[in-house]
Amino acid sequence: MSSSKRQMSIGMNILGFGSHSAAWRLGEVPPTAYLDVEYFRNIARISERGTLDAIFLADGPALQGDVEKSPAGRLEPTVLLTAVALATQHIGVIATCSSTYNDPFNLARRFASIDHISGGRIAWNVVTNAGDAAAQNFGLAGAPLHVDRYARADEFLDIAVKLWDSWEDGAIIGDAARGVFADPAKVHTLDYVGKYFSVKGPLNVPRSPQGRPVLVQAGSSEGGKALGSRWADAIFTTQTTLADGQAFYQEMKSRARAWGRNPEHLKIMPGLSTVIGSTEAEAQARFDHLNSYLGEGGLIRQVAQRVGIPVEELDLDAELPWHRIGPVNEFERGSHGFLEAQINLARREKLTVRELSRRILVGHRLLVGTPEQVADTLEEWFLAGAGDGFNIMPDSFPSGVEVFVDEVVPLLRKRGVFRHEYSGSTLRDHLGLPYPRSQFEQGGQAASA
Repeated sequence: MSSSKRQMSIGMNILGFGSHSAAWRLGEVPPTAYLDVEYFRNIARISERGTLDAIFLADGPALQGDVEKSPAGRLEPTVLLTAVALATQHIGVIATCSSTYNDPFNLARRFASIDHISGGRIAWNVVTNAGDAAAQNFGLAGAPLHVDRYARADEFLDIAVKLWDSWEDGAIIGDAARGVFADPAKVHTLDYVGKYFSVKGPLNVPRSPQGRPVLVQAGSSEGGKALGSRWADAIFTTQTTLADGQAFYQEMKSRARAWGRNPEHLKIMPGLSTVIGSTEAEAQARFDHLNSYLGEGGLIRQVAQRVGIPVEELDLDAELPWHRIGPVNEFERGSHGFLEAQINLARREKLTVRELSRRILVGHRLLVGTPEQVADTLEEWFLAGAGDGFNIMPDSFPSGVEVFVDEVVPLLRKRGVFRHEYSGSTLRDHLGLPYPRSQFEQGGQAASA
């Protein structure tokens, strides 16, 4: 295999006990494992054994879920992933933080600090938080409108990138004999005044090992696509059909090019939920067992919540009531990407509500099958131009990550589409992304380049 052959990127998305909401009931780990750093370190080490690019933690600043029915709450991701990074050597760590309920200076400092601590392995997944519950924890009656959240996020990122760039490479001289620590001409103030923020700068953390932490984004709305194509190094996306994946891939590459960026430096990574067995029958039995904890009523309620229509108004053996579902871009406060993915799948395959309830776990594409079938679909999407890599969401941890690393990864390596070993030390290295020069440096990259 040529070392120059294009390789896919793979992230492991740790969604609590797994992407299936009943995974905690399997008893693979104690019900309080999600509060134990060793639980996450174990998943990270298994993922690192498979030379995966990164582990990823979703998050939101509000208590979610029914505390009577399932474990609820999450450890703060930047704190948790700092501890995880110190227990691993190579794998990247991706933390989710909100641009709506944070301020640029503190968050830029936090991620720069973790980049130093981890040796260049941190990424920030930028979210704007659609739900009202989060807003009500920050003195608001409800979430700001979609357009306002993304306008704030765009300004937030402009400032964060400028703060990370405010120390040029080579700013630290460190000449103890002469008593010269840094070149002040290479440390820059911002004097930034915008609609949402006023930040003087510079950052009080020197330039980090990656130059800037990697930026990840997951919005598929118009605002999300504009934000991601301008700023993101990687985009986690939700398409459930190959045609939709190819269309999104081409659109985002074109949008990046329109910003003056090299489209190869924007990695598109669709999500895939997996339920894996040694045979199709074994995988289906595993999936049926997990579904049995929820019952059909629980599965249907998940569909109803996503489309915003009460269960009692849905005919389980008919298609979704299309006359009740308006354009996705009119869905002002929720996640456009997850809704669009579910609607497109249901419409393309003419699924009944009952059928749809068994086709999507967390809003992403679902595959119930063998390791070979998982490898087949990843390879197909990768070679067909629907993704540069994938964000994997196993049904249950740790068994789901173990079978992926032990059974799927070897198949991908054998087919020549995934690495056998790490060739660099930073997350940018794993993703095949260039080191960005400070935009303040003469000839340096612009913030959106």
